[in-house]
This record gives sequence, structure tokens and C-alpha cells, in this order.
Amino acid sequence: MKRLEGKVAIITGGAGGIGRATAKQFLIEGAEVLLFDFNEENIIETYEQLESNNLSYFVGDVTRFEDNLKAVEIAKEKYGGLDIFVANAGIEGDIKTIEEYDIDRFDQVIAVNVKGPFLGLKAAIPAMDSRGGGSFIITSSIAGLSGTPQLGPYATSKHAVIGLMKSAAKECAQKNIRVNSINPSPVETRMMRSIEEGLMPGGAEEAKGVMASNIPLGRYGEPEDVAKLMLFLASDDSSFITGSVYAIDGGSTA
Repeated sequence: MKRLEGKVAIITGGAGGIGRATAKQFLIEGAEVLLFDFNEENIIETYEQLESNNLSYFVGDVTRFEDNLKAVEIAKEKYGGLDIFVANAGIEGDIKTIEEYDIDRFDQVIAVNVKGPFLGLKAAIPAMDSRGGGSFIITSSIAGLSGTPQLGPYATSKHAVIGLMKSAAKECAQKNIRVNSINPSPVETRMMRSIEEGLMPGGAEEAKGVMASNIPLGRYGEPEDVAKLMLFLASDDSSFITGSVYAIDGGSTA
């Protein structure tokens, strides 16, 4: 039997590299999947690339509770319920020092990266409870485990969601809803291209080489590496795991 047979999943940031790879993995393992993303053009492209009768999409904003509720309602109406919610939407913000950082930009990073998962939990918990439990996964970062110069607001947001995750895990345990975080090191995605260019304008390839050399396994992760860990935490293979932080970082935090 496939590992997610009969399961229904929502993936925010579904049009990004990690979201797309996770959706593909979930579909292979039998899940019905709703992609949730702000970028209509990219989410339609992802939907068409994945080509599955068990896939649909919703264009919405994770910082709006109404949109999170709408995504849950669509999953319930289309597929009968909700078992898995991957709070994966995130933005990197700007590459600037704290004194240079625009305050409105700081608010935007916190809204997407922290308020988004909070609102996802608020919308998803009742639906999962009605199904007898579920798995809620938050994409954090290794920037949520240590300080990161020139990415202060991003690092702040990724630390914050770990606190949210641990609190939700204890709140939701009696409902059999498991809550965990995944903390990747650099992964081959659009976000890292932006960060590389921001750290070293005109020298993105050099910046990538420097960052990769600091990873003990000597490379960036691939979206598929993260998707496989998402699958484990979404499936019943991790039925006794909640409140945990999963570094997937090539040994960076060893």
C-alpha cells in the first residue's frame, strides 16, 4: 500500500521548488494534494507539470486567515477532509544589515514566515481533529538554529516558527495532530539564487561556492531531499514523532 493512500494534503508555497517536489512525492505515494500559492502563473505551471487527477490548486495569501480557511474548505469539499498541512510558504526578505533594513519589509517577512504557519494551524486543526488526527509540517531553516548576518528578519522568523511548532505540538497531542519542523540548509531553489546575488552582487556563483564549501557534504540540498523528509513526517511512519526539529543540512549544524 502507498504510504499516503487515502490522505489529503495542503502544501503552501506549492509553486516553489520544495513545494513542487513535495507535491510530486505525495502524489506518487497516493495522496490527494491541494497546492496553495500566491503566484498564479507559477502555480498553474506547477499544476500542469505534475499532471495528476489527484492534484488541484488555490491562489491565495497565507497571511490572510480567510484564505487559509478557504484552502481547508476546498480540500474538504473536493477530497473529503484534511490530513496533512505543509506550511512551506516563505520569503527571504532583503540582504541587509539591521540598521539598513526597511521596517515594512521586516513586517512582510514576519507576516509570511510566522503569521502564515500560525494561520495555517488555526485553520487546519479543526479539520484534522474531525479526521482523528493529522500531520502539520512547518518549513523552517538552519537560519532558525543560529544567527545569520544580513538576514536578521529571516533568521528571526525561522526561529519563531520553531517556538510555534513546539507549542502547537503540545496543544494538539491529545487530538493526535503531530506538528514538526524541517530545517534545511541551502537548497537548489529560486530563494537561494536571490540570497547568493544579495550577498555578493554580480558574484552569485562565487557566493554559492563559498556556502557549499561550508557544508560538510560539500553541496546544496536538492528539493527532492527535503521532499523525502516531508513524506516521512506526513506518513504514519512518524506516528510517534511530534514537536521535533529536523535539520536537513548536509552536516552543517553537526
